[in-house]
Amino acid sequence: MKQHIITLLAAGLCVTTLYGQTPASGKITYEGMRQIDRSQMRMVINGQEVQPGSPGAPDAPEGMPEVISFTQKLVFSGTMAKEERDRPQNMMMRRTMGDGGAGGGSREGRPQTTRMAPPFDQQTYLDLANRQRIDVLIVKKDSTVTDMYRSEKPMPTAVDWTPSDKTKKIAGYVCHKGTATRRKQTYTVWYTTDLPFTYSPIADLTPPKGVVMQIESDNESYKATGVSMEAVAEASVQPPKAARSISAEEMEQIRRKGMADFRQKMMQNMPMRN
Repeated sequence: MKQHIITLLAAGLCVTTLYGQTPASGKITYEGMRQIDRSQMRMVINGQEVQPGSPGAPDAPEGMPEVISFTQKLVFSGTMAKEERDRPQNMMMRRTMGDGGAGGGSREGRPQTTRMAPPFDQQTYLDLANRQRIDVLIVKKDSTVTDMYRSEKPMPTAVDWTPSDKTKKIAGYVCHKGTATRRKQTYTVWYTTDLPFTYSPIADLTPPKGVVMQIESDNESYKATGVSMEAVAEASVQPPKAARSISAEEMEQIRRKGMADFRQKMMQNMPMRN
């Protein structure tokens, strides 16, 4: 009897050791490139949002690049993850300035362009086990956090997903090829099934299973440049507990209202020259 108890305890210890292992954690770094779609650009002129080149609006500023480059990271720990981006979320504001003061030179009608940061910060967390995306909107006022909101939605799946037998290595991982459609454009997607979750840096191009390591299209690309398996604090990939749950529609309304109020404040604080 004692021998059976010892055997059961030993078996239980093995199970505890097996399932008590530290979950996978680490970081995937992507380098991205995207052509600027000037049809989607917007400028704020005297409080009105307009498209550059439209009637009554100036063209896009000179020297604006045709392609932007950026870095995006996925930090993961266990069943949770967080996206980190280095892309600036700035808008351009242009207002006509007049300067008729003595000795000031003739600069009447010269436009002034100002860049402004939106009055909020948006973060994306992922529940990898349940395949949920969690968007968190942090509303700021004078650099102070005033409100936090969160909305959840399922991870989308790629449309017209077509797998292929082709493989290649990316960042040390064997990747399989697939193609999918996004915004009427065909994308080539390379993904690995050697990591214990499913993810894509472009949510609409998430495969049925696997982690996307490279995405290619005519005007956009992502490529994993490194996968670092390292310790990541679980708390760093958890959405803020103080964030209030709302719908995605409500979050969009808050974002729009925040931007409208911020534009108005910027216009009021922008000096006029006479």
